Amino acid sequence: MEIVPGGRSREKTIVRTSFIGIAVNVLLAGFKAAVGLIAGSIAVVLDAVNNLTDALSSVITVIGTKIANRTPDKKHPLGHGRVEYISSMLISALMLYAGITALVESVKKIIHPSPADYSTVSLIIIAAAVVAKVLLGTFVKRTGKRVNSGALIASGSDALFDAILSGSVLVSAIIFLLTKVSLEAYVGVVISVFIIKSGVEMLFESFSEIVGRRMDPEFSDKIRAAVLEDPDVLGAYDLILNSYGPERVIGSVHVEVPDSMTAEQIDSMERRIAGRVYSEHGVLLTGIGIYSRATGEGVSRLREQATRIVMSHPEALQIHGFRVDEELKQMNLDVIIDYSVKNRAEIFAGICRELAEAFPDYSVNAILDIDI
Repeated sequence: MEIVPGGRSREKTIVRTSFIGIAVNVLLAGFKAAVGLIAGSIAVVLDAVNNLTDALSSVITVIGTKIANRTPDKKHPLGHGRVEYISSMLISALMLYAGITALVESVKKIIHPSPADYSTVSLIIIAAAVVAKVLLGTFVKRTGKRVNSGALIASGSDALFDAILSGSVLVSAIIFLLTKVSLEAYVGVVISVFIIKSGVEMLFESFSEIVGRRMDPEFSDKIRAAVLEDPDVLGAYDLILNSYGPERVIGSVHVEVPDSMTAEQIDSMERRIAGRVYSEHGVLLTGIGIYSRATGEGVSRLREQATRIVMSHPEALQIHGFRVDEELKQMNLDVIIDYSVKNRAEIFAGICRELAEAFPDYSVNAILDIDI
């Protein structure tokens, strides 16, 4: 089964939506910059800079999407999908730069204030910008969810947030006209802080994707459910999913089967499982490991007893991979302990002691497995 690029229709949708965002943000940036310079309003100018940053972000999204959808090659056999995460990091760096620069200018304006001069036309343009941002943000975010594009979802959310910030600029302008109290430099500080906050959050989100974070539990549960649908599977464990882009997920899983199955039956089962998971969820299972479950009564009783011992600890999440070699008198099992527990090693050591005491005739080989 070959890893193929994400759907071309998805790429076209992302690019088309990004171009719409670029056009709208460039127009808004131009109008706001003109209004801000004429009125002498640092808040409006910074809002224009924020729109320009959004336009540049959309440009990076387009470039990143184009590269990410290149056909896999010899150097990159799993495709180029992770480029989308790198482009998100570039966008976040751009946002941080814009936010810090805006913060410095706003503070300067507070220290050395100069009154703004708003006209009716200026207020109308700012109000129109708020409406435009709401419409753009709603459209982009909805499209991002439909095509599973984190970059578009982030851009849409950012646009909706920008609408709130532009609204605050409009309110500060109205307050100035009514009371002659200038708040626009302070509004500039607020805008700057929120731009920086958004940049930091996006940076950590992208970094987490590149490093490799836990998959969405709901998605993982769907994969396990698909595996468990096979009539020969008694249990599914150790599911590992690696993302090589929003549309490329590769994984592996261990399945427990009766020890009476033949190699031919296991091969047929693995093909069924891999085909079902790929067709239903687009996940390529590159490896399906096998745990053998003994069908004899003696081993079943040992398994039940070991399970009671392990699961009597509230920190334990699961026991699997249980196998007994009567000839060598060895007992093997994997134990999963919740990552939120600080003293995992200590709890595991206690479980091992209890197992050794409960089964003195066996050499207990327990493994502290990964909580994924």
